[in-house]
Amino acid sequence: MLEPEIYQKPRLVTVFGGTGFIGRHVVENLTGRGYRVRIAVRCPEKAYYMLQIGDVGQTQMVRTDIGDKAAIARALAGADAAVYLPGAFYAQGKNNLRKLHVEGAENVAQAAAAAKIKLVHISALSAALGSKTTWLRSKAQGEERVQAACKKAVILRPAPVFGAEDRFFNRFANWARFTPFMPLFGGGAAKFQPVYVGDVAEMIARCVDGLVPQGKIYELGGREILTFRALMEEILRIIRRRRSFITVPVPLGLLWGSLCGLLGRLPLVPVIATAGQIRMLGYDSVVSSAARQERRTLEGAGISPRGLDVILPAYLWRFRVHGQFSRALS
Repeated sequence: MLEPEIYQKPRLVTVFGGTGFIGRHVVENLTGRGYRVRIAVRCPEKAYYMLQIGDVGQTQMVRTDIGDKAAIARALAGADAAVYLPGAFYAQGKNNLRKLHVEGAENVAQAAAAAKIKLVHISALSAALGSKTTWLRSKAQGEERVQAACKKAVILRPAPVFGAEDRFFNRFANWARFTPFMPLFGGGAAKFQPVYVGDVAEMIARCVDGLVPQGKIYELGGREILTFRALMEEILRIIRRRRSFITVPVPLGLLWGSLCGLLGRLPLVPVIATAGQIRMLGYDSVVSSAARQERRTLEGAGISPRGLDVILPAYLWRFRVHGQFSRALS
């Protein structure tokens, strides 16, 4: 039960992309802190389940298109802070990467600056204007636009995010159910520092609280740094399956990703992977030494990252041969 003061002096945060994987955790964290949360979403009728979070009336929905500046201004009316989360790994209809990561981010940053409210923008670790992947380039372009429009914006760069509904560990654990091997694109030597979604949400909430200095870029990584191969081995250990490892040359992986991307354009055909996603599996995704030295990290904000061994078994067990049981029931 929330304290009566919240209704007397309500604080409002507008969350763009609040119905996504990270967004749902952010909304839960903010409502738990006593904030009222306004979720800016394109189709509110598809996200009414979000209204169950928090006390009655603590969470609200507003129809918003990130390409519509007037709609963005309405979504921010009366808000004390804004969080920008919209993103995608590949283009989906009108939601291309440029609209989500660059133009939409700039529109919200301009509106937040005009309204003189805090802005927390979510980007990605390894984002760079010179990246060979469209996804990472678009993330970097979005950062550039946000910094130009809103000088005090806090930009967070999380490493691959894991949690019960992630698209990384779940995808490869599911792969192990149907194939006798695990692919190691480019040899599987690239290093990753996966970060728990709950820790990312906590960092965002602390930014909204004003506990994190504004106008800086923070890099969010988890407790462990492991190679891609080591991550695949950890998945197999948790789901109790044995699989061979096959090294897939990057050019062959890119070709496969391109074909999957093309097939994904057909009705009812899911996108397994894209060439850009395959290419990113060959890049290191770890917190930089500069960010660690300058305390622009989770630890610098007073957050102790949770480890893979604590979280992964809680949701990957369903990929075991007998699920939650150690053997088949007679």
